[in-house]
Amino acid sequence: MSFSNPLNILLIPPILYLVFRLIVPHPLEATPAASTYSEEVYNWLPAKHPEVLCHRKYTAKQLLAYDGTGRDKGGERILLAILRVAQNGKWGERTVFDVTAGKTFYGPDGVYGNFAGHDASRGMAKQSFETEMLNPIEGPLDKLEDLTQAEIDNMRGWHEHFEKKYIVCGELVEEGEV
Repeated sequence: MSFSNPLNILLIPPILYLVFRLIVPHPLEATPAASTYSEEVYNWLPAKHPEVLCHRKYTAKQLLAYDGTGRDKGGERILLAILRVAQNGKWGERTVFDVTAGKTFYGPDGVYGNFAGHDASRGMAKQSFETEMLNPIEGPLDKLEDLTQAEIDNMRGWHEHFEKKYIVCGELVEEGEV
């Protein structure tokens, strides 16, 4: 090995360090207690397994239970629905999304909190968070026939955003279709 090349001089310290580590192991690697599980060291198990939602059909009344308030059997889970519009303009199903991960936005105190447990299609299309945008629970689903093309495109954009960000857990249907 020639020391006239500066690269050879730069490689000497890393090589010496690696040889030293082979001969003298790191103190934490040498103690078996550091590599075994201990509740005092680290608890990797969750206190409770999260509730699993299966893909299913919801009515407006059933969806209301998932508004994040915990007042009904839905617990603190937050679901909302948005109508899917295909690129060709044909209307699809109303997709139900589990937005619990975004509870700061969709929870009871969030800016979009009024959409939790509801069909948010009209509100998302019109960019309005007013309670008048929500479909009445007791009536048929909103046909959304009065929306402009710009509002329909806006709703499609929201649906695409939700598909990329949240779990699809069902479909919102009329009462009696479950």
